[in-house]
Amino acid sequence: MIGAGFWGIEHFTPPWDIFFLPLFNLLVLAYQLLFSDFALAIIVFTIVIRTLLAPLFIRQIRSQKEMQRMQPLIKEVQRKHKGNRQKVSEETMALYKEHGVNPAAGCLPVVLQLPLLFALYQALIRASNVVTLTADQASSDAFANLQAALPGITPIAGETDKFVAPINGACNLDAFNGAFSHFLPLNCQLIDPLKLVEPIHTTVPWLFNLDLAKVDHTFAIPIGGFALSGIAVLAAVLQFVQVKMTSPGSNADDPTSATTSSMVYLFPLLTIFWGGLFQSGLILYWAVYTAYLIVQQYVIMGWGNLFPIFGWQPRWAPAPAEITPARRRTPEDAPPEERPEKPAQKGPQPSSTRPGGAAGAARQRPRSGPKRRGRKR
Repeated sequence: MIGAGFWGIEHFTPPWDIFFLPLFNLLVLAYQLLFSDFALAIIVFTIVIRTLLAPLFIRQIRSQKEMQRMQPLIKEVQRKHKGNRQKVSEETMALYKEHGVNPAAGCLPVVLQLPLLFALYQALIRASNVVTLTADQASSDAFANLQAALPGITPIAGETDKFVAPINGACNLDAFNGAFSHFLPLNCQLIDPLKLVEPIHTTVPWLFNLDLAKVDHTFAIPIGGFALSGIAVLAAVLQFVQVKMTSPGSNADDPTSATTSSMVYLFPLLTIFWGGLFQSGLILYWAVYTAYLIVQQYVIMGWGNLFPIFGWQPRWAPAPAEITPARRRTPEDAPPEERPEKPAQKGPQPSSTRPGGAAGAARQRPRSGPKRRGRKR
């Protein structure tokens, strides 16, 4: 998509829309093809995006697998140069280079993931067509002018700060570039084959009428003013499994090991926290995304370092293979022809080397056997 007017797109704002519009159109396409089911649309959308990014993540997973195998070598380097951080760093980087491992290989997928999540967050807000305003914004003259220029903005019954935006209308109002950007009609950014005739239904009957455009209250337990989302808990468990599979083993000699281990538990807790703040559709996306990643990791590296979990090591999940550090070679390990000659011994020489040689030694050797009788005189 190179600008406004391309195949029916009437509103285009670079550079964000270069990334956002393809995702938004893909999500609406999945919604229309899958019987207008928004939950299935998110699931298929997630699988498609994850498959397109698979080459980047496969490289990352293989790098993590090799780093796990290298842990005994790294521990040996840390033991050998204990107290010398510069030497440990140099030797560790040399090991990475020798084994073809790039410690920064996982950065690019993470960098791509962040704008992807933000774009999906925006796509869910746009798809729901529900816009939340502050009290000042709802009573402002700017909003009154927008309502006059864009008929179809209607308040939600029983709500004073929530409004439904129309799916058709003017596409180039100045208000769309400011605080009221979410009132932009949906069809303004959809290609011609995907133009909508009615709003997107974000409520999913087979999920007990869960509204994916709102925070999960269907599968949630209220704790004070916070909703402990069941979908977020499921996503957190999946994320714990995914992170634990790729995390390196504990290493008392590595100061960063404790920090890495804490991330195994910190990220799932953050996921549960986000489940009480963001739309359930976004959390559903994260759960499906993480489950797909677990399957991909298992195909490439098995269970990795997932086990033991709290001391439990199942028989069907063997420990990952590691590279055993080579034992230091001693002279006794060398073949006979390569062994160094022993230095000559100092001190008194053995009897065999004294003057007289073997004859002298024989004269000094006592006679053995029966005594010989002398002749009778």
